Amino acid sequence: MRIGEIAALVGVTTRAIRHYHHVGLLPEPERRPNGYRAYSVRDAVLLARVRRLTELGLSLDEVRDVLADDAGRDLADVLEELDADLARQEAEIGERRRRLAVLLAAEPRDTEPLSPALAALLAKTPHPASPAAAKDREHLTLLDAAGSGGQELYAALGPLAADPALLALYERLDALAEAPTDDPRVPALAAELVAAVPDEVFAAIPAEGQVVAGFQEALLAEYAPAQAEVVRRVMEAFMRRSRG
Repeated sequence: MRIGEIAALVGVTTRAIRHYHHVGLLPEPERRPNGYRAYSVRDAVLLARVRRLTELGLSLDEVRDVLADDAGRDLADVLEELDADLARQEAEIGERRRRLAVLLAAEPRDTEPLSPALAALLAKTPHPASPAAAKDREHLTLLDAAGSGGQELYAALGPLAADPALLALYERLDALAEAPTDDPRVPALAAELVAAVPDEVFAAIPAEGQVVAGFQEALLAEYAPAQAEVVRRVMEAFMRRSRG
């Protein structure tokens, strides 16, 4: 058989056959006097086996191991390893589909790549009218992407998400947008914000999730002076309580 004939018989392309020759997977057959390769039935059987193994998902290196006469793994071992790898991929795809389902069920403007736990938390509250509350929402998505959140933390924050008293505190923070740093409302508001957070939230904050100096500086730069002072005091109180 010529290369086109064996390719048609086995159901592969001539290009694939030439590649198998190039990588040493399929031995080069003898050539006729006219220079054409002459393939035997044995070559066709071997090529068919290569095709079956690659369709199962084996790499060419794994196929070579299976086909080796004196070395390499048994076919059963390779297939068991492939099955385990496919099971891992299936689990990963399932998790990605669960996250996608959360995004598809959300409002159009909520479709961010969030963890299911954070998506469930944010679903409890509509988009806030308060600019300060909206900032905190964005900060949670950043912590989530950085892996600094967690299901326990989001569960602990759940009661706060629906608490109108917390929204009132955000509104008081918004009212400081034009105030100076030494505004007399700053200390009381910072203390009330800290007091509004239950102990369960601090217990759920992972030790490695402490705010680094660079992030704190960038965060405070997003606020007006008096607001930044409130947030700075709150962050310092949070760090003291989470360490304790």
